[in-house]
Amino acid sequence: MTMLQIRGLNQFYGGSHTLWDIDLSVPVGGCAALMGRNGMGKTTLLRCIMGLLPINSGQILFEGEDLARVPASERARLGIGYVPQGREIFSQLTVEENLQVGLTVRPRSARSLPEQVFETFPALRQMLRRMGGDLSGGQQQQLAIARALVLKPRLLILDEPTEGIQPGIVQQIGEVILRLNREMGLTVLLVEQKLPFARRVASEVCILDKGRIVVSGGVGVLSDELVRQHLSV
Repeated sequence: MTMLQIRGLNQFYGGSHTLWDIDLSVPVGGCAALMGRNGMGKTTLLRCIMGLLPINSGQILFEGEDLARVPASERARLGIGYVPQGREIFSQLTVEENLQVGLTVRPRSARSLPEQVFETFPALRQMLRRMGGDLSGGQQQQLAIARALVLKPRLLILDEPTEGIQPGIVQQIGEVILRLNREMGLTVLLVEQKLPFARRVASEVCILDKGRIVVSGGVGVLSDELVRQHLSV
């Protein structure tokens, strides 16, 4: 079964054709890594999925439902958790308040913080009263992922979750993604630049080059030649 299906997606920014005939599928329970050099359209594609950028043609289907009919503000309610590049936590709110912001899309009767969040990120329980802006980059990333998880999503979208994070926290985030995906069955789509990290956590890979998909398949397709051709800088 397919969780996310993108068909023939084209997107323009001003006079520039940024995404060309994108076809991408993420199976239920899969973990797909979207890769490519900087400026190739990876973040643009995620923002299209979330309705933050318009598409000019094509379809984005989530569990068979056409997202073109769903406002951006409603997509989280469908079961899509999104952690944007740069995390975008609220620095002037406490950790607890940041997590509660994620609950606002849920029915009032289901607005308590799920225990799973603290089982996944135990350190956050001790930080509930700390201001978001006082956390380290790694702690902010954990908070951003936790805020997406309070929705109890079926699809988690992560835009460069290891960017600017110290190696020890990168390892922890990798373990969290593996646990969410393989033990809890959460479907994951992530943009990732670090090749070892992508190889560790992903089951499928898709490489974008100048707004076009040039490689798609199991993570085993990432040969040294493909890495040199499309990922090396």
